[in-house]
Amino acid sequence: MTSSRVITLLTDFGTADYFVAAVKGVILTINPQAYLVDITHEIPPQDIESGAFTLLTCYRDFPPGTIHLAVVDPGVGSTRRPIVVSAGSYCFVGPDNGLFSYVYDRESRRSDENPDTGGESSCQVFHVTAGEYFRQQPSPTFHGRDVFAPVAAALSNGIQPSALGPRISDEVRLAPLSPVRDETGKLHGRIIHIDRFGNCITNLTRPDLPDQKAIKLSVNGKVIEAFRQFFTDEHGSEDGVFAIWGSAGFLELAVNRGSAAHVLNAHRGDAVVLQ
Repeated sequence: MTSSRVITLLTDFGTADYFVAAVKGVILTINPQAYLVDITHEIPPQDIESGAFTLLTCYRDFPPGTIHLAVVDPGVGSTRRPIVVSAGSYCFVGPDNGLFSYVYDRESRRSDENPDTGGESSCQVFHVTAGEYFRQQPSPTFHGRDVFAPVAAALSNGIQPSALGPRISDEVRLAPLSPVRDETGKLHGRIIHIDRFGNCITNLTRPDLPDQKAIKLSVNGKVIEAFRQFFTDEHGSEDGVFAIWGSAGFLELAVNRGSAAHVLNAHRGDAVVLQ
């Protein structure tokens, strides 16, 4: 892991209040040369799964060594642990509440697929206990400013994750991203995100669909057999719902210029069964 001055920020703070500015101010006070990039501050309040998905879709688009500061923290001030994660070429700073679950999954799969690692996970998780890196008298309601921001800044100044606290192996994780195949051969996935256009992103990836031209999906009692290469492709279905490979690498359910979530009455977590 090389030190980096690039720090991204992902939160559910919104932009109407002072929260984001305070976090940035603390980082820049410690490292005036830090280069701050906003991923988003519009994660729905306390929505850990939404934060985990958004982080997964873009963390590897940044240069190696980037520090990702992510704060979606409904347990702030409680016994939940502050952590630093070293994963591949990146560092992550935030609460131990499952927010980095999909990063763990992605990096673990990369390790399994890379024979040079011997199958050993490239993720190392550290419980941040070195209080000297925190602001004095941290607020129990604003660890984003008083704990996570100064820790991210310290990392950008070259402090190693292992200097911040002990390594742990019982980090909190959300349900795994991988779909499950039952005894009949059906693959059971789920909707893991619904974007602002109403597209339903599933946890199905290309290896799950060796023959994408013969797909048959079931969602909330509705069958989807149409597949498109792009949104205005002519192949469709009577209700307009089709499957398409999204830019994040997952199979999405979409309606051209409409909302698949509305047509399917779909919500995050709904089952998607591949026949």
